[in-house]
Amino acid sequence: LSVLYTPEGVFERYLHLRINPAVVVADLSVIAKAPARLLSAGMGDALSTCYEAEACRQSNAVTDTGAHSTNGALALARLCREILFRDGVQALLAVEEGVVTPALENVVEANLYLSCIGFESGGLAAAHALANGLTHVPALRRAMHGESVAFCTVAQMILENRPMSELREVLCFCRSIRLPVTLDELGAGETCTDEELRMAAKASLDENSYMEHMPFPVTEESAFAALKMADRLGREMNTITP
Repeated sequence: LSVLYTPEGVFERYLHLRINPAVVVADLSVIAKAPARLLSAGMGDALSTCYEAEACRQSNAVTDTGAHSTNGALALARLCREILFRDGVQALLAVEEGVVTPALENVVEANLYLSCIGFESGGLAAAHALANGLTHVPALRRAMHGESVAFCTVAQMILENRPMSELREVLCFCRSIRLPVTLDELGAGETCTDEELRMAAKASLDENSYMEHMPFPVTEESAFAALKMADRLGREMNTITP
């Protein structure tokens, strides 16, 4: 699929294509010389794969393949998370030094293969729906897609009432690879109002989003609360010395 945005950068819709790419080529020597923020944002996008696939598995959602998730799809999504947690920091440091290492190779595989197959066969849910909603806030369009998705992965976990131990694990990982964990770090500064966040929450429930894949109903109010709490937890985490 392709993701279509308005000229202003607001999410518009998903365009489902008739066939997949014939081949995907990743040149590690090029990736290693690219800005480290690109790899970090890629990991932020890939981070959501497992959590969204688990939500879709619980709701028995129909994925982009037109079928229900399989055990194999969930296993790939979980392997993606495992590699990110294990090799993400080393991979980012390798790119900052402009060198290719086994950790970088593993993370590129996770970002470009495991995450893509994991989301297509496992499904998307609240993390991407909320990230699409945030594009309705002008100040937050400065963030890269993967940065917003990582932040909204925390929001999805809040919707699911996951244990604080899991939330800390994800927040610590995000900090370790320089991903934003607050609305301020996403580019909002002091300008993001509750009214704008409510607008983003409402947009995340659009029929063109994947919010319906959650295993329970999500309302505008609960989506707003999750975004607010994700920001609060991120700010709390930033007061703790790593």
